[in-house]
Amino acid sequence: MKAGGGVVKGSQRDDTPVLITEAAPSYDDQHAARRRKYAIMMSLRFPFLIAAGLSYQVPWLAVLLVLLSVPLPWMAVLIANDRPPRKAEKASWFRRRQSRALEARQHPVINT
Repeated sequence: MKAGGGVVKGSQRDDTPVLITEAAPSYDDQHAARRRKYAIMMSLRFPFLIAAGLSYQVPWLAVLLVLLSVPLPWMAVLIANDRPPRKAEKASWFRRRQSRALEARQHPVINT
């Protein structure tokens, strides 16, 4: 893909949507992604324990697989609860204008 703009010639258009905003993904999209990560990490724990049981003849491998499976629930919960950081927004600082005093001279008053 070339950098920069250009003219699309012929039927080379791609139907892939283009991201035209810097908006953050919706809360539902973020939550679904975190749930997927949690499910994947938790689904790895059981196969690690099974593999550790099947490899009992190689003690160092069995211990390694058990040690890998122990922190998985903790890590899965931490990752699932970790929301992306909010965008840094520049604060709109209020600037107080100098107070305006009424002029000391007489102003004409129009009575109707």
